[in-house]
Amino acid sequence: MADMDGGLKIGELARRAGVTAKAIRFYERKRVLPPAKRAANGYRFYGDDAVEMLSFIKQATGLGLALAEVKDIIAIRQGGRPPCTHVHRLLRDKATELDRKLKDLLEVRRRIRRSLTAWAESRVRQAVVCAHIERPVTSSRSKTMTASRRASRGTG
Repeated sequence: MADMDGGLKIGELARRAGVTAKAIRFYERKRVLPPAKRAANGYRFYGDDAVEMLSFIKQATGLGLALAEVKDIIAIRQGGRPPCTHVHRLLRDKATELDRKLKDLLEVRRRIRRSLTAWAESRVRQAVVCAHIERPVTSSRSKTMTASRRASRGTG
């Protein structure tokens, strides 16, 4: 519902922007969204530009930008400058960071799968907590290399 001056109540803004009223209050508290005008009864009223601003915030956070970064982008725009160069740098850095995290996650997944394979092939033995975690898992390649080293030394 809009008031006489054309402002949107928080519920209507939330519906139009596809967010919750709680999210709107949160964005206001974090100063990402400018504070609403208040009616005499304390109700918040927002201008139509708030719908577009919330849409921008949703899209930016959907790209992995933190609220502090979104706030900086908005401040640059409100300062009269186009923020696109800054946004490009932020997104390029995010992509680089995601590549690093993805590489790390793939390595963890590889170790987990090796551990699960070794689990099926090993006997349960004494451990402080869990032998399957405490015992270092070696790949079949490193097992083969270790066995060939032992054989070449006559200790196999």
